[in-house]
Amino acid sequence: MERTGLKPIDELVILAKGGNGLAFTALWDRHIDQMKVYLRNRFRGTDDYWIDDICIRSFEKAFRQIQTYDESKSQFQTWLNTIARNTALDSLEQDSRIHPKSRIIYIDEDPEKSGIGGIPDSSKDALSSMITLEDEEEKLKYIERLPALYREVARRRMVDEMKYSDIAESMDIELNTVKTRIRRAKQLMDRMRDDDEKEEMI
Repeated sequence: MERTGLKPIDELVILAKGGNGLAFTALWDRHIDQMKVYLRNRFRGTDDYWIDDICIRSFEKAFRQIQTYDESKSQFQTWLNTIARNTALDSLEQDSRIHPKSRIIYIDEDPEKSGIGGIPDSSKDALSSMITLEDEEEKLKYIERLPALYREVARRRMVDEMKYSDIAESMDIELNTVKTRIRRAKQLMDRMRDDDEKEEMI
């Protein structure tokens, strides 16, 4: 293999910027554990499902925004953590309208600057937070509008009423991944329904 003089991580970033999905997957493998540690340290009171959800959403954003990464300004992990922090804060702000009583504590990077502040939490069991729609037709309409990553999992759970473990086995994915995707699908469907209701009021 030809030596480029770049660190392996830099080579992966270059390949990812060129649209190489395998290279981005390798970047995921190298940085996902550090991102989880970062989120657990910054957002106290979270659970594994919430952390996994934020990680998935953050890497989705990173993949779309990879061209904006400038290695001369920050390390790749720092860039990812910034995306994760912003994604987490946006998620908490949205969920605070739904679950105002639960709390997640966000710890700022600079404790002397802002100390510790409370931010409402959205952490709930995926079963209890299952989206409730008036009829199957409406439910299917929103499921079909979901991104492909969440559509099939949501269909198997919300329409076919399969168990999480059965979905994981049939799709050959981790059980926690199934739960995280269903939780995210529910959030997206809620948002679509809210947007439709707002349009009807105009």
